[in-house]
Amino acid sequence: MAARARWRILALFLVIGSARGLAKPEAAAAPKPPVPKAISDLRDAIVKGLGFQAEGLKVSGFDVRDALVGHAVSYEFDIEVGRKVLPVRLLEDVNRWDFVDLPIFRSQADADDTALAEIWRAEKGSVVEPTLPPFQLAGPMELWIQDGDDVRLALPHDVDAGTLKKVVLSDGAVVTVKGARAASLRLPLELPLPLNRTTYKGRLSSLLSIAQALRGAARSNQKPLLSLRIEGPTSLSSTPSMSPKDKLKLKRLAPGQVQLSSRTGAVPAATEDGDESPNTELWPLLSLNGSDGSLQGFEELLASVLGKKAGEKGTFKLLKARASAQTYVKMAFAVEKKLAEGEVNWSNFPEWKTKPKKLRAHYEVLARVEGGQAIPERIAQVQPFQADEATAESVLTGNVTRSKMEIIHPPPVYFTL
Repeated sequence: MAARARWRILALFLVIGSARGLAKPEAAAAPKPPVPKAISDLRDAIVKGLGFQAEGLKVSGFDVRDALVGHAVSYEFDIEVGRKVLPVRLLEDVNRWDFVDLPIFRSQADADDTALAEIWRAEKGSVVEPTLPPFQLAGPMELWIQDGDDVRLALPHDVDAGTLKKVVLSDGAVVTVKGARAASLRLPLELPLPLNRTTYKGRLSSLLSIAQALRGAARSNQKPLLSLRIEGPTSLSSTPSMSPKDKLKLKRLAPGQVQLSSRTGAVPAATEDGDESPNTELWPLLSLNGSDGSLQGFEELLASVLGKKAGEKGTFKLLKARASAQTYVKMAFAVEKKLAEGEVNWSNFPEWKTKPKKLRAHYEVLARVEGGQAIPERIAQVQPFQADEATAESVLTGNVTRSKMEIIHPPPVYFTL
């Protein structure tokens, strides 16, 4: 009896196991991952900006897994000539594109999760923001520090000046700014015309003449003429030198305001005797060399913006000047549209080809990441691949059989065995 009971239990297990193996589980469709809000806003801005309002239009792509992230410096200028304000936007080429998981690429569902929210906040705080390359500034001028709670002041040794808000550079004082996110002009500047070009080593430079005129005007006034806003710098230091004469003297003007002056006094201005000019630095940015040939394109752009006024006596205003380190995202998307009857002329289309029913175009968008959003700046149409068509020999010969083709005997080659 015991053996018979054991056989019944074994048979029951076999029946249950076979039933489970034969039963087909219901194919549950995997839910699509939610689209991040930054990507959906970017898609809506592109569709609205390009004017895609046609019926039957489909926009696809915007896959965050294929998004490329890079850093570059953006330059923005607003030039007033007469009564016209001309905006100029320049962008450096991105040297390197990487696949980076930015916090804006996370979906809201991930952010709502308690465990993932803590990781998201930690990663968002640890993301390293791009910064400008170190640059040198020379007085007389004033610097307004924004978000400068932890600015390191080295003259060349570290000095505890508290939370810096304003730094006044006297004539001859030079500091190196590191870790700044952006540098912008606080007050408009009035620059002289015509664009007198200073000759240096056989090259004409209009920027050198502007810099010399601007520095001369700053020295003639009691108050600093030039005022800049520096966002988020990590340190302000004197120029590296072994000479103790290059140390800067610090004077406290008010809480959060200091004045830096050079122990050697003011630096003599550059002469204007053509090729003998020893100073080619573009004041107040001593990091730029006025004789550099890479600035020639910017000089030509400035001359084209000013037009005829570039050679006339007068002035023009620089209302806005801003250089900022930005994070850019490059993504691809496609636009698909159904073709209506008679919309396309098929007269040059081969008859043997199947006429397409949809028109598809591929684009690439370059967007700036700012404030948790991706703002489109440039959209270009791209060709994802080069289609190679292969045609059958019968089509090329007019679909003629071999029996009707003319027999051609090529000349014999006597050196062939």
